[in-house]
Amino acid sequence: MQNYRTTSHSVYDLKYHLVWITKYRKNVLYGQVAERLRDLIREICKTKDVEIIKGSVSKDHVHLFVSVPPYLSVSKLMQSLKGKTSYKLLLEYKELSDNFGVATYGVEDTLLLLPAT
Repeated sequence: MQNYRTTSHSVYDLKYHLVWITKYRKNVLYGQVAERLRDLIREICKTKDVEIIKGSVSKDHVHLFVSVPPYLSVSKLMQSLKGKTSYKLLLEYKELSDNFGVATYGVEDTLLLLPAT
């Protein structure tokens, strides 16, 4: 009976190993970006009452081993982690958008309406 967590109506020990990769497995998670990502993950987990048991940020993927309360689904946790960290990192580090953004080049298409003959 070790490390059980409690809520007002339950006692639980739900642990998950979460792994996600960057788009196209690009090596962009290093230096300040990796440190900021780690801080954002800690902040999000703290607000959702998720305990990080172990975690690591590699250049192209993230590993987390977490204890999650029973009222929080894994899909909602991943939605928060991936969505919020991606949004904030792309805002703070503009060079990341060069790796993943979609660029269009060329002249805009114009529609010419010709009278029928």
